[in-house]
Amino acid sequence: MEQLPKMSAADLKDVVKDGKTMLFFSATWCPDCAFIKPAMPEIEAEYADYKFIAVDRDENIDLAIELNVFGIPSFIAYADGTEIGRLVNKDRKTKAEVEEFINSLTTNAN
Repeated sequence: MEQLPKMSAADLKDVVKDGKTMLFFSATWCPDCAFIKPAMPEIEAEYADYKFIAVDRDENIDLAIELNVFGIPSFIAYADGTEIGRLVNKDRKTKAEVEEFINSLTTNAN
């Protein structure tokens, strides 16, 4: 998974402008992030039409604030630069919950 360098929301528009992108907000100290991380390669493989990008919340705290990401792990999905959905809260997420979220997007995005 690609790691997002430190950037602003304005810079992020360039990153998400083409195709489907999924931002995965997490932090090294977050136990709920560590819980979902082992499932991420499988999720990425299942949803190959998305470009998954890891966002270190601590490194990108200003971006997280700009995007109203106050809990982690969190996911924000984009299609051609437009946000199409978010799974943003402080709760632990299972692989099934993340897949359910992404499946709900594909019906809206197509």
